[in-house]
Amino acid sequence: MSTGPGQPSEEELRAAYEAEIKKVRIEQILLENIVTLINVGMRKSGIAPGTEDERDPGQVEVAIEAIRAQLPVVERVAPQQVAPIRDALSQLQMAYVRIGGGPAPSEATPPGAQPAQAPAGGEGPAAPPSASEPQPEQTKPGEPGPAQRSGRLWIPGQ
Repeated sequence: MSTGPGQPSEEELRAAYEAEIKKVRIEQILLENIVTLINVGMRKSGIAPGTEDERDPGQVEVAIEAIRAQLPVVERVAPQQVAPIRDALSQLQMAYVRIGGGPAPSEATPPGAQPAQAPAGGEGPAAPPSASEPQPEQTKPGEPGPAQRSGRLWIPGQ
């Protein structure tokens, strides 16, 4: 391949590329990946004006799950970035619920657990609990609800 005057040769381009790769930190790539997932996930929510035709709850769910999967690594290598990522993730989860994607993936059935099944034989809704079955405890105003008490609900600032 011939190069014109003033243009770098293929070897020079390769050397410049190698020099740049040496400078890259995995933490940078991790954070850039999360920012991309947040931005594309929000776009796929179709909430922003002009993105309504891009709405795809399944893609938003994948973005949420991917971000959540990477959070433990971010906590270890870039702890100062955890709070802003959690804030953005919370906004993405709210957008997911707002577009009818169901409960936010962080509140959905935990991995490995079986989701609730409809009764066999198409019998319709399950019968109401009997008096002998434990009833969910009532929450008083101002007290944390069951999700918050379980530690599964992330609340900004807490």
